[in-house]
Amino acid sequence: MIRLGIVLYNTLTGRKEPFDTIEPGKVRFYACGPTVYDLFHLGNARMFVVFDTVRRYLEYRGYEVRYVQNFTDVDDKIIARAISSGKDVRTVANENIQAYFHDAKQLGVEEADVHPRVTESMSDIIRFIDDLVRQGHAYEQNGDVYFDTSTFPTYGKLSHQSVEDLRAGFRIEVNTEKRDPTDFALWKSVKPGEEYWESPWGPGRPGWHIECSVMNLKYLGEQIDIHAGGRDLVFPHHENEIAQSEAHSGKQFARYWLHNGTLNINGEKMSKSLGNFITAREVLDKRPGRAVRYYLLSAQYRHPLNYTEEGMEQAVQAMERFDACLRNLAHRSNALDELPDFAKSPGVDEGKTFKTVESIRDDFVRAMDDDFNTADGITAIHEAVREANAYLLQTQVTKKGLTAFSSLIRELMNALGLVEKEDVSRADEEILKLVEERELARKNRNFARADAIRDELLTRDIVIEDTAHGSRWYRK
Repeated sequence: MIRLGIVLYNTLTGRKEPFDTIEPGKVRFYACGPTVYDLFHLGNARMFVVFDTVRRYLEYRGYEVRYVQNFTDVDDKIIARAISSGKDVRTVANENIQAYFHDAKQLGVEEADVHPRVTESMSDIIRFIDDLVRQGHAYEQNGDVYFDTSTFPTYGKLSHQSVEDLRAGFRIEVNTEKRDPTDFALWKSVKPGEEYWESPWGPGRPGWHIECSVMNLKYLGEQIDIHAGGRDLVFPHHENEIAQSEAHSGKQFARYWLHNGTLNINGEKMSKSLGNFITAREVLDKRPGRAVRYYLLSAQYRHPLNYTEEGMEQAVQAMERFDACLRNLAHRSNALDELPDFAKSPGVDEGKTFKTVESIRDDFVRAMDDDFNTADGITAIHEAVREANAYLLQTQVTKKGLTAFSSLIRELMNALGLVEKEDVSRADEEILKLVEERELARKNRNFARADAIRDELLTRDIVIEDTAHGSRWYRK
Protein backbone atom coordinates (compact mmCIF):
# COMPACT_ATOMS: atom_id res chain seq x y z
CA MET A 1 0.00 0.00 0.00
CA ILE A 2 1.28 3.48 -0.83
CA ARG A 3 2.07 5.75 2.13
CA LEU A 4 1.30 9.24 0.90
CA GLY A 5 -0.16 10.48 4.16
CA ILE A 6 -3.55 12.02 4.78
CA VAL A 7 -4.27 15.64 3.94
CA LEU A 8 -7.55 17.24 4.95
CA TYR A 9 -9.32 20.55 4.46
CA ASN A 10 -9.31 22.52 7.70
CA THR A 11 -12.17 25.02 7.98
CA LEU A 12 -10.12 26.96 10.53
CA THR A 13 -7.31 27.76 8.09
CA GLY A 14 -9.32 27.51 4.86
CA ARG A 15 -6.85 25.15 3.20
CA LYS A 16 -5.77 21.53 2.96
CA GLU A 17 -3.16 20.49 5.51
CA PRO A 18 -1.16 17.34 6.28
CA PHE A 19 -2.78 15.36 9.09
CA ASP A 20 -0.62 15.40 12.20
CA THR A 21 -2.02 14.20 15.52
CA ILE A 22 -1.28 15.47 19.00
CA GLU A 23 -0.23 12.00 20.10
CA PRO A 24 1.46 9.90 17.39
CA GLY A 25 -0.79 7.15 16.03
CA LYS A 26 -3.81 8.23 18.05
CA VAL A 27 -6.76 10.41 17.07
CA ARG A 28 -9.06 12.30 19.42
CA PHE A 29 -12.18 12.84 17.34
CA TYR A 30 -15.42 14.59 18.30
CA ALA A 31 -18.50 14.87 16.08
CA CYS A 32 -21.67 16.74 16.93
CA GLY A 33 -24.60 14.40 17.43
CA PRO A 34 -28.36 14.86 17.07
CA THR A 35 -30.81 16.91 19.06
CA VAL A 36 -33.18 14.11 19.99
CA TYR A 37 -36.65 15.54 19.55
CA ASP A 38 -37.56 13.57 16.40
CA LEU A 39 -36.27 11.05 13.87
CA PHE A 40 -33.23 12.36 12.01
CA HIS A 41 -33.62 13.26 8.34
CA LEU A 42 -31.45 12.25 5.39
CA GLY A 43 -29.41 15.45 5.60
CA ASN A 44 -28.48 14.57 9.19
CA ALA A 45 -27.76 11.03 8.03
CA ARG A 46 -25.16 12.33 5.61
CA MET A 47 -23.22 13.90 8.48
CA PHE A 48 -23.41 10.73 10.59
CA VAL A 49 -22.33 8.53 7.67
CA VAL A 50 -19.54 10.85 6.52
CA PHE A 51 -17.81 11.10 9.87
CA ASP A 52 -18.33 7.42 10.62
CA THR A 53 -16.48 6.83 7.33
CA VAL A 54 -13.68 9.23 8.33
CA ARG A 55 -13.33 7.27 11.57
CA ARG A 56 -13.28 3.94 9.70
CA TYR A 57 -10.72 5.17 7.20
CA LEU A 58 -8.41 6.50 9.90
CA GLU A 59 -8.56 3.06 11.51
CA TYR A 60 -7.93 1.46 8.10
CA ARG A 61 -4.78 3.59 7.87
CA GLY A 62 -3.62 2.29 11.22
CA TYR A 63 -4.68 5.02 13.65
CA GLU A 64 -6.18 4.29 17.04
CA VAL A 65 -9.29 6.46 17.13
CA ARG A 66 -11.24 7.57 20.18
CA TYR A 67 -14.55 8.81 18.81
CA VAL A 68 -17.09 10.79 20.82
CA GLN A 69 -20.54 11.83 19.59
CA ASN A 70 -23.00 13.56 21.91
CA PHE A 71 -26.76 13.57 22.29
CA THR A 72 -28.39 16.94 22.94
CA ASP A 73 -31.24 15.84 25.20
CA VAL A 74 -32.00 19.27 26.70
CA ASP A 75 -33.37 21.75 24.18
CA ASP A 76 -36.31 24.03 23.35
CA LYS A 77 -37.38 21.67 20.56
CA ILE A 78 -37.50 18.69 22.91
CA ILE A 79 -39.57 20.66 25.38
CA ALA A 80 -41.95 21.76 22.62
CA ARG A 81 -42.28 18.19 21.35
CA ALA A 82 -43.01 16.93 24.87
CA ILE A 83 -45.77 19.52 25.27
CA SER A 84 -47.33 18.80 21.87
CA SER A 85 -47.19 15.02 22.34
CA GLY A 86 -48.27 14.99 25.97
CA LYS A 87 -45.15 13.03 26.90
CA ASP A 88 -42.50 13.63 29.52
CA VAL A 89 -39.37 15.39 28.26
CA ARG A 90 -37.16 12.45 29.23
CA THR A 91 -39.48 10.04 27.42
CA VAL A 92 -39.26 12.06 24.20
CA ALA A 93 -35.46 12.19 24.41
CA ASN A 94 -35.02 8.51 25.28
CA GLU A 95 -37.36 7.32 22.54
CA ASN A 96 -35.49 9.33 19.93
CA ILE A 97 -32.08 8.19 21.16
CA GLN A 98 -33.20 4.59 20.67
CA ALA A 99 -34.58 5.54 17.25
CA TYR A 100 -31.20 7.07 16.38
CA PHE A 101 -29.34 3.87 17.22
CA HIS A 102 -31.82 1.79 15.21
CA ASP A 103 -31.62 3.93 12.06
CA ALA A 104 -27.88 4.60 12.33
CA LYS A 105 -27.22 0.87 12.54
CA GLN A 106 -29.18 0.35 9.31
CA LEU A 107 -26.84 2.87 7.67
CA GLY A 108 -23.77 1.02 8.90
CA VAL A 109 -22.88 3.76 11.40
CA GLU A 110 -20.96 2.24 14.28
CA GLU A 111 -21.60 3.43 17.82
CA ALA A 112 -19.11 5.96 19.12
CA ASP A 113 -16.75 5.04 21.93
CA VAL A 114 -18.81 7.40 24.09
CA HIS A 115 -22.27 8.90 23.50
CA PRO A 116 -22.53 11.44 26.33
CA ARG A 117 -25.84 13.14 27.11
CA VAL A 118 -26.28 16.67 28.37
CA THR A 119 -28.43 15.47 31.28
CA GLU A 120 -25.61 13.19 32.41
CA SER A 121 -23.05 16.01 32.26
CA MET A 122 -24.82 18.74 34.24
CA SER A 123 -22.38 19.01 37.14
CA ASP A 124 -19.46 19.26 34.68
CA ILE A 125 -21.30 21.94 32.69
CA ILE A 126 -22.04 24.03 35.78
CA ARG A 127 -18.43 23.75 36.95
CA PHE A 128 -17.14 24.79 33.50
CA ILE A 129 -19.42 27.84 33.39
CA ASP A 130 -18.41 28.79 36.92
CA ASP A 131 -14.75 28.66 35.82
CA LEU A 132 -15.49 31.05 32.95
CA VAL A 133 -17.26 33.47 35.31
CA ARG A 134 -14.36 33.43 37.76
CA GLN A 135 -11.85 33.90 34.89
CA GLY A 136 -13.73 37.01 33.75
CA HIS A 137 -14.92 35.47 30.45
CA ALA A 138 -18.60 35.27 31.45
CA TYR A 139 -21.12 37.30 33.42
CA GLU A 140 -24.46 36.70 35.12
CA GLN A 141 -27.59 38.76 34.51
CA ASN A 142 -30.80 37.92 36.40
CA GLY A 143 -30.14 34.18 36.50
CA ASP A 144 -28.76 33.96 32.93
CA VAL A 145 -25.03 33.59 32.22
CA TYR A 146 -23.43 34.91 29.02
CA PHE A 147 -20.01 34.49 27.47
CA ASP A 148 -18.31 37.85 27.01
CA THR A 149 -16.88 37.76 23.48
CA SER A 150 -14.87 40.95 24.11
CA THR A 151 -12.55 38.86 26.32
CA PHE A 152 -11.69 36.56 23.38
CA PRO A 153 -9.87 38.71 20.76
CA THR A 154 -9.91 36.04 18.01
CA TYR A 155 -13.69 35.51 18.11
CA GLY A 156 -14.85 34.87 14.53
CA LYS A 157 -11.69 33.05 13.38
CA LEU A 158 -13.47 29.82 12.38
CA SER A 159 -16.13 31.53 10.27
CA HIS A 160 -13.52 34.05 9.04
CA GLN A 161 -15.57 37.06 10.11
CA SER A 162 -14.66 40.06 12.20
CA VAL A 163 -16.57 40.85 15.38
CA GLU A 164 -17.82 44.02 13.68
CA ASP A 165 -19.26 42.01 10.78
CA LEU A 166 -20.82 39.50 13.16
CA ARG A 167 -22.29 42.26 15.29
CA ALA A 168 -23.82 43.92 12.23
CA GLY A 169 -25.40 40.64 11.19
CA PHE A 170 -27.31 40.12 14.44
CA ARG A 171 -30.94 41.07 14.58
CA ILE A 172 -32.02 43.65 17.12
CA GLU A 173 -33.13 41.55 20.06
CA VAL A 174 -35.74 42.15 22.72
CA ASN A 175 -33.27 40.67 25.18
CA THR A 176 -31.24 43.58 26.55
CA GLU A 177 -29.46 41.51 29.22
CA LYS A 178 -26.46 40.89 26.98
CA ARG A 179 -23.69 43.46 26.98
CA ASP A 180 -23.01 42.87 23.29
CA PRO A 181 -25.07 41.24 20.50
CA THR A 182 -22.32 38.67 19.90
CA ASP A 183 -22.35 37.47 23.53
CA PHE A 184 -24.05 34.09 23.86
CA ALA A 185 -25.86 32.16 26.57
CA LEU A 186 -24.04 29.63 28.71
CA TRP A 187 -26.87 29.18 31.23
CA LYS A 188 -30.58 30.02 30.88
CA SER A 189 -32.79 30.73 33.87
CA VAL A 190 -35.80 28.47 34.20
CA LYS A 191 -39.13 29.31 32.57
CA PRO A 192 -42.48 28.15 33.96
CA GLY A 193 -43.05 24.42 33.39
CA GLU A 194 -39.54 23.73 32.11
CA GLU A 195 -37.09 21.06 33.24
CA TYR A 196 -34.34 22.66 35.31
CA TRP A 197 -31.24 22.09 37.44
CA GLU A 198 -29.95 24.06 40.41
CA SER A 199 -26.88 26.20 39.86
CA PRO A 200 -24.94 29.05 41.54
CA TRP A 201 -27.04 31.44 39.41
CA GLY A 202 -30.37 29.88 40.25
CA PRO A 203 -32.46 27.13 38.64
CA GLY A 204 -32.09 26.74 34.89
CA ARG A 205 -30.50 24.72 32.09
CA PRO A 206 -27.43 25.08 29.88
CA GLY A 207 -27.23 26.90 26.58
CA TRP A 208 -26.66 24.78 23.48
CA HIS A 209 -23.00 25.60 22.79
CA ILE A 210 -21.53 24.84 26.19
CA GLU A 211 -22.33 21.12 26.16
CA CYS A 212 -19.86 20.15 23.42
CA SER A 213 -16.97 22.03 25.05
CA VAL A 214 -17.62 20.26 28.33
CA MET A 215 -18.00 16.79 26.78
CA ASN A 216 -14.81 17.27 24.77
CA LEU A 217 -12.91 18.19 27.93
CA LYS A 218 -14.36 15.30 29.90
CA TYR A 219 -13.84 12.51 27.36
CA LEU A 220 -11.00 13.72 25.10
CA GLY A 221 -9.10 16.36 27.03
CA GLU A 222 -8.35 20.08 26.59
CA GLN A 223 -7.00 19.58 23.07
CA ILE A 224 -8.37 17.32 20.35
CA ASP A 225 -7.32 16.41 16.83
CA ILE A 226 -10.59 16.61 14.88
CA HIS A 227 -13.89 18.33 15.53
CA ALA A 228 -16.58 17.66 12.93
CA GLY A 229 -20.12 18.62 12.03
CA GLY A 230 -22.38 20.01 9.34
CA ARG A 231 -21.47 23.21 7.55
CA ASP A 232 -24.41 24.97 9.19
CA LEU A 233 -22.68 24.51 12.56
CA VAL A 234 -19.64 26.65 11.71
CA PHE A 235 -21.41 29.71 13.08
CA PRO A 236 -22.50 30.18 15.74
CA HIS A 237 -22.15 26.73 17.32
CA HIS A 238 -18.55 25.82 16.56
CA GLU A 239 -17.37 29.41 16.70
CA ASN A 240 -18.75 29.64 20.22
CA GLU A 241 -17.22 26.29 21.19
CA ILE A 242 -13.79 27.60 20.24
CA ALA A 243 -14.27 30.80 22.22
CA GLN A 244 -15.41 29.18 25.46
CA SER A 245 -12.99 26.22 25.25
CA GLU A 246 -9.89 28.24 24.48
CA ALA A 247 -10.81 30.96 26.98
CA HIS A 248 -11.21 28.22 29.59
CA SER A 249 -7.94 26.36 28.91
CA GLY A 250 -5.72 28.97 27.27
CA LYS A 251 -4.84 26.34 24.64
CA GLN A 252 -5.84 25.62 21.06
CA PHE A 253 -9.05 23.57 21.21
CA ALA A 254 -9.09 21.49 17.99
CA ARG A 255 -6.37 21.17 15.36
CA TYR A 256 -8.69 20.36 12.46
CA TRP A 257 -12.29 21.36 11.82
CA LEU A 258 -14.19 19.27 9.26
CA HIS A 259 -17.59 20.29 7.92
CA ASN A 260 -19.71 18.32 5.47
CA GLY A 261 -21.73 19.93 2.69
CA THR A 262 -25.51 20.04 2.59
CA LEU A 263 -27.87 17.45 1.22
CA ASN A 264 -30.22 19.30 -1.11
CA ILE A 265 -33.64 18.45 -2.42
CA ASN A 266 -34.97 20.31 -5.45
CA GLY A 267 -31.88 22.53 -5.25
CA GLU A 268 -32.59 23.62 -1.67
CA LYS A 269 -30.96 22.49 1.56
CA MET A 270 -32.92 19.69 3.23
CA SER A 271 -34.11 21.08 6.55
CA LYS A 272 -36.89 20.52 9.06
CA SER A 273 -37.32 24.26 9.40
CA LEU A 274 -38.03 24.47 5.65
CA GLY A 275 -40.32 21.44 5.75
CA ASN A 276 -38.59 19.84 2.75
CA PHE A 277 -37.03 16.90 4.52
CA ILE A 278 -37.24 13.12 4.24
CA THR A 279 -36.47 11.11 7.35
CA ALA A 280 -33.77 8.48 7.06
CA ARG A 281 -36.29 5.92 8.23
CA GLU A 282 -38.62 6.69 5.31
CA VAL A 283 -35.78 5.99 2.89
CA LEU A 284 -34.59 2.92 4.80
CA ASP A 285 -38.08 1.45 4.69
CA LYS A 286 -37.78 1.41 0.89
CA ARG A 287 -34.12 0.67 0.23
CA PRO A 288 -31.20 -1.25 1.79
CA GLY A 289 -29.16 0.73 4.28
CA ARG A 290 -25.93 -0.10 2.47
CA ALA A 291 -27.28 1.46 -0.73
CA VAL A 292 -28.38 4.59 1.14
CA ARG A 293 -24.91 4.83 2.67
CA TYR A 294 -23.33 4.41 -0.79
CA TYR A 295 -25.49 7.25 -2.08
CA LEU A 296 -24.51 9.55 0.80
CA LEU A 297 -20.83 8.85 0.07
CA SER A 298 -21.14 9.27 -3.69
CA ALA A 299 -19.93 12.88 -3.52
CA GLN A 300 -16.85 14.20 -1.72
CA TYR A 301 -18.05 15.10 1.77
CA ARG A 302 -17.50 18.88 1.52
CA HIS A 303 -19.53 19.15 -1.68
CA PRO A 304 -23.31 19.51 -1.80
CA LEU A 305 -25.27 16.40 -2.77
CA ASN A 306 -28.66 16.59 -4.45
CA TYR A 307 -31.22 13.94 -3.50
CA THR A 308 -32.98 12.23 -6.39
CA GLU A 309 -34.86 8.94 -6.66
CA GLU A 310 -32.81 8.12 -9.75
CA GLY A 311 -29.57 8.58 -7.87
CA MET A 312 -30.79 6.40 -5.04
CA GLU A 313 -31.82 3.65 -7.45
CA GLN A 314 -28.39 3.80 -9.08
CA ALA A 315 -26.87 3.28 -5.65
CA VAL A 316 -29.01 0.17 -5.15
CA GLN A 317 -27.87 -1.21 -8.49
CA ALA A 318 -24.22 -0.44 -7.75
CA MET A 319 -24.33 -2.36 -4.47
CA GLU A 320 -26.00 -5.28 -6.24
CA ARG A 321 -23.15 -5.31 -8.78
CA PHE A 322 -20.61 -5.42 -5.96
CA ASP A 323 -22.44 -8.27 -4.27
CA ALA A 324 -22.96 -10.21 -7.50
CA CYS A 325 -19.24 -9.98 -8.26
CA LEU A 326 -18.35 -11.34 -4.82
CA ARG A 327 -20.86 -14.18 -5.25
CA ASN A 328 -19.43 -15.06 -8.65
CA LEU A 329 -15.87 -15.04 -7.31
CA ALA A 330 -16.96 -17.39 -4.53
CA HIS A 331 -18.84 -19.61 -7.01
CA ARG A 332 -15.79 -19.93 -9.29
CA SER A 333 -13.56 -20.59 -6.30
CA ASN A 334 -15.86 -23.36 -5.09
CA ALA A 335 -15.94 -24.81 -8.59
CA LEU A 336 -12.12 -24.95 -8.57
CA ASP A 337 -12.22 -26.93 -5.34
CA GLU A 338 -14.25 -29.64 -7.06
CA LEU A 339 -11.73 -30.07 -9.92
CA PRO A 340 -8.93 -32.66 -9.84
CA ASP A 341 -5.53 -31.26 -8.96
CA PHE A 342 -4.17 -31.37 -12.54
CA ALA A 343 -7.03 -29.08 -13.68
CA LYS A 344 -6.60 -26.34 -11.06
CA SER A 345 -4.23 -24.21 -13.18
CA PRO A 346 -1.26 -24.51 -10.78
CA GLY A 347 1.15 -23.23 -13.43
CA VAL A 348 -0.63 -19.92 -14.08
CA ASP A 349 1.49 -16.85 -13.26
CA GLU A 350 -0.71 -14.39 -11.33
CA GLY A 351 1.87 -11.60 -11.26
CA LYS A 352 -0.28 -9.38 -13.48
CA THR A 353 -3.35 -10.04 -11.32
CA PHE A 354 -1.53 -9.09 -8.13
CA LYS A 355 -0.16 -5.91 -9.74
CA THR A 356 -3.69 -4.95 -10.81
CA VAL A 357 -4.99 -5.53 -7.28
CA GLU A 358 -2.20 -3.48 -5.73
CA SER A 359 -2.69 -0.66 -8.26
CA ILE A 360 -6.41 -0.42 -7.44
CA ARG A 361 -5.68 -0.42 -3.71
CA ASP A 362 -3.19 2.42 -4.28
CA ASP A 363 -5.84 4.37 -6.23
CA PHE A 364 -8.26 3.93 -3.34
CA VAL A 365 -5.75 5.09 -0.73
CA ARG A 366 -4.66 8.01 -2.90
CA ALA A 367 -8.29 9.15 -3.22
CA MET A 368 -9.15 8.76 0.46
CA ASP A 369 -5.88 10.30 1.67
CA ASP A 370 -6.87 13.41 -0.29
CA ASP A 371 -9.42 14.82 2.17
CA PHE A 372 -11.45 11.60 2.36
CA ASN A 373 -12.61 11.68 -1.26
CA THR A 374 -15.20 8.91 -1.07
CA ALA A 375 -16.43 9.61 -4.61
CA ASP A 376 -13.08 8.55 -6.06
CA GLY A 377 -12.78 5.83 -3.43
CA ILE A 378 -16.01 4.31 -4.73
CA THR A 379 -14.67 4.62 -8.28
CA ALA A 380 -11.74 2.42 -7.22
CA ILE A 381 -14.17 -0.25 -5.96
CA HIS A 382 -16.00 -0.16 -9.30
CA GLU A 383 -12.65 -0.63 -11.04
CA ALA A 384 -11.90 -3.63 -8.81
CA VAL A 385 -15.28 -5.14 -9.73
CA ARG A 386 -14.68 -4.55 -13.47
CA GLU A 387 -11.26 -6.19 -13.32
CA ALA A 388 -12.63 -9.09 -11.26
CA ASN A 389 -15.45 -9.68 -13.74
CA ALA A 390 -12.95 -9.66 -16.61
CA TYR A 391 -10.79 -12.13 -14.70
CA LEU A 392 -13.78 -14.42 -14.20
CA LEU A 393 -14.19 -14.67 -17.98
CA GLN A 394 -10.70 -16.10 -18.40
CA THR A 395 -10.35 -19.80 -19.16
CA GLN A 396 -7.67 -20.31 -16.55
CA VAL A 397 -7.93 -18.75 -13.10
CA THR A 398 -6.39 -19.68 -9.77
CA LYS A 399 -7.56 -19.79 -6.20
CA LYS A 400 -5.00 -17.11 -5.34
CA GLY A 401 -6.24 -14.82 -8.09
CA LEU A 402 -9.88 -15.22 -7.12
CA THR A 403 -9.04 -14.65 -3.46
CA ALA A 404 -6.97 -11.57 -4.29
CA PHE A 405 -9.90 -9.87 -6.05
CA SER A 406 -12.44 -10.98 -3.45
CA SER A 407 -10.27 -9.80 -0.55
CA LEU A 408 -9.59 -6.46 -2.24
CA ILE A 409 -13.26 -5.69 -2.90
CA ARG A 410 -14.25 -6.60 0.66
CA GLU A 411 -11.34 -4.63 2.10
CA LEU A 412 -12.28 -1.44 0.27
CA MET A 413 -16.00 -1.85 0.93
CA ASN A 414 -15.32 -2.35 4.62
CA ALA A 415 -13.12 0.76 4.74
CA LEU A 416 -16.15 2.78 3.58
CA GLY A 417 -18.63 0.90 5.76
CA LEU A 418 -20.28 -0.73 2.73
CA VAL A 419 -20.06 -4.03 4.50
CA GLU A 420 -21.32 -7.04 2.60
CA LYS A 421 -24.37 -8.69 4.10
CA GLU A 422 -23.56 -11.86 5.96
CA ASP A 423 -26.99 -13.23 5.27
CA VAL A 424 -28.59 -13.62 1.86
CA SER A 425 -32.01 -12.07 1.46
CA ARG A 426 -35.01 -14.27 0.75
CA ALA A 427 -35.21 -12.81 -2.75
CA ASP A 428 -31.59 -13.79 -3.44
CA GLU A 429 -32.20 -17.29 -2.10
CA GLU A 430 -35.04 -17.70 -4.59
CA ILE A 431 -32.86 -16.41 -7.41
CA LEU A 432 -30.00 -18.74 -6.48
CA LYS A 433 -32.36 -21.70 -6.48
CA LEU A 434 -33.64 -20.76 -9.94
CA VAL A 435 -30.09 -20.31 -11.24
CA GLU A 436 -29.12 -23.73 -9.87
CA GLU A 437 -32.26 -25.28 -11.35
CA ARG A 438 -31.42 -23.74 -14.70
CA GLU A 439 -27.86 -25.10 -14.52
CA LEU A 440 -29.22 -28.57 -13.87
CA ALA A 441 -31.72 -28.22 -16.74
CA ARG A 442 -28.90 -27.25 -19.12
CA LYS A 443 -26.79 -30.21 -18.02
CA ASN A 444 -29.78 -32.50 -18.67
CA ARG A 445 -30.27 -30.78 -22.06
CA ASN A 446 -33.71 -29.59 -20.98
CA PHE A 447 -33.25 -26.33 -22.84
CA ALA A 448 -36.94 -25.44 -22.81
CA ARG A 449 -36.95 -25.34 -19.01
CA ALA A 450 -33.61 -23.48 -18.96
CA ASP A 451 -35.00 -20.82 -21.31
CA ALA A 452 -38.18 -20.52 -19.25
CA ILE A 453 -36.17 -19.87 -16.09
CA ARG A 454 -34.02 -17.32 -17.91
CA ASP A 455 -37.15 -15.50 -19.08
CA GLU A 456 -38.64 -15.61 -15.59
CA LEU A 457 -35.46 -14.09 -14.15
CA LEU A 458 -35.52 -11.37 -16.78
CA THR A 459 -38.94 -10.30 -15.53
CA ARG A 460 -37.19 -9.69 -12.18
CA ASP A 461 -34.43 -7.70 -13.93
CA ILE A 462 -31.96 -10.56 -13.42
CA VAL A 463 -29.58 -11.21 -16.32
CA ILE A 464 -27.91 -14.61 -16.74
CA GLU A 465 -24.53 -14.97 -18.44
CA ASP A 466 -23.46 -18.47 -19.45
CA THR A 467 -19.71 -19.00 -19.40
CA ALA A 468 -17.48 -22.02 -19.84
CA HIS A 469 -17.23 -22.11 -16.06
CA GLY A 470 -20.89 -21.91 -15.16
CA SER A 471 -23.59 -19.26 -15.07
CA ARG A 472 -23.22 -15.80 -13.54
CA TRP A 473 -26.08 -13.47 -12.75
CA TYR A 474 -26.55 -9.82 -11.97
CA ARG A 475 -29.33 -7.27 -11.72
CA LYS A 476 -29.91 -4.81 -14.54
